[in-house]
Amino acid sequence: MTPSPKPKTIAVALTGASGACYGLRLIDCLLSAGARVYLLVSQAGQVVLKMESGLDVPARPAEAERFFTEHFNAQSGQLRVFGRQEWTAPVASGSNPPDAMVICPCTAGTLGRIAAGLSGSLIERAADVALKERRKLILVVRETPFTTIHLENMLRLAQAGAVIMPANPGFYRNPTSLDDIVDFMVARILDHLEIPHELMDRWGSLDPDQPRLV
Repeated sequence: MTPSPKPKTIAVALTGASGACYGLRLIDCLLSAGARVYLLVSQAGQVVLKMESGLDVPARPAEAERFFTEHFNAQSGQLRVFGRQEWTAPVASGSNPPDAMVICPCTAGTLGRIAAGLSGSLIERAADVALKERRKLILVVRETPFTTIHLENMLRLAQAGAVIMPANPGFYRNPTSLDDIVDFMVARILDHLEIPHELMDRWGSLDPDQPRLV
């Protein structure tokens, strides 16, 4: 009997950029796909969650873990929340890294600190570990316009192996709701994580009855 494949472990960090809906939808989809999620929320990210999603997340990691587990209806132990300075967390060491990490949304400040190799918080340290261990690191940057400094930081991280994925949803599927727009972006993230999903049709898989350009 072939053993079942081990579920992927994905670290997800929510920082203080606008776009908390992207991160929340991503977590929901990862859990639904059977992945294990290590969740890290910055102080500013906690504020944005309250402003944009109405979620009053507890400050203590254990309480936040219970809060998110109930919010997403996750299985016991499927979602873990770590504190901002919890240096004993698995993500803090290359001896036990997650399969991948996504910072969604990612502030320009977080981007810059990771590009500089700084690890003043667990989010930054976890990103540094992902890079040095050659694990996938996806940065969903949410800022506009970009300064030269932002662009140079993105180039530096791309050269180090990170995937720079600004929150730029496409509109060629004619979205009819905010959920459609969010799902487009989350689908692209899941594709890079190699997590199966049915959030959107694939390019080229048009309805046979849909008119084609000739």
